[in-house]
Amino acid sequence: MTDAIFKGCGTALITPFTEGGGAVDFSALERLIEFQISNGIDSLVALGTTGEAMTLTPSEKEEVIRFAVSKINRRVPVIVGTGSNSTACAVENSRAAEKLGADGILLVTPYYNKCTQNGLIAHFGAVADAVGLPVVAYNVPGRTGVNILPATFAKMCEHKNVSAIKEASGDISQISETARLTRGKAHIYCGDDGIILPVISVGGIGVISVAANIAPKYFSELTAAALSGQKKAVEMQLNALPLIKALFSEVNPIPVKAAAELLGLSGGAVRLPLTRIEDGNLLNLKKVTDEFFKAQENFF
Repeated sequence: MTDAIFKGCGTALITPFTEGGGAVDFSALERLIEFQISNGIDSLVALGTTGEAMTLTPSEKEEVIRFAVSKINRRVPVIVGTGSNSTACAVENSRAAEKLGADGILLVTPYYNKCTQNGLIAHFGAVADAVGLPVVAYNVPGRTGVNILPATFAKMCEHKNVSAIKEASGDISQISETARLTRGKAHIYCGDDGIILPVISVGGIGVISVAANIAPKYFSELTAAALSGQKKAVEMQLNALPLIKALFSEVNPIPVKAAAELLGLSGGAVRLPLTRIEDGNLLNLKKVTDEFFKAQENFF
């Protein structure tokens, strides 16, 4: 098993846009990067689901990678989302990320095509063959319609470059079985903020977090507490659940971008087909974030 790209809390970074979603707001992106690193985050993940990668042009993706790698300047590892439902495109994206200085790639399962489990093994193998970077498989069947079964990932991680899986199936039983089958072969990252502690309890080594966009110190300390077996991890996980629920009141990243705007971290613009958060959900999000930050004020 290769060394982990990171251990602890990684943030699935939003991609801030100018008003109306017209262009990437690089000034806001730099502020977000510095906010994350100054608050103890262990890794940054660009161009994932939360980064709205599917609505960025190829040239914008290149600019975001180049900018992030430069500004982060090896202070923490940079993982780049390079997935596609075309294996050839995923290979091209991954090679480009490697050339631009990424430390690892996050590779989502092919969406829409809905390949078989054998197709998943072939797809991930083809990308892993094409790069020298560690590959983090991204299992999010609610988005893609494809689920990486535990036995399938066990075969996938026989490839030396497939080092980990980001598990966002939400199925703790499945994640436990994946952990059982891949002990000593691959690492597991939680992909759901609401179950960080349960995933770590069965062998996970960290989280790739949406909520950490707005509360990096809190979720970093929650993850560290869970990894070290501290009792406070239970209280911290439970206390965060109302915030996490509000951040997923609409499809990600609509609410977390709205929360970032409420906190003055960046604008809340998203790109179509995503739309700004609905008024009722925004009011609830503001209420919940205010309550959370007040109750956990030592983290902010």
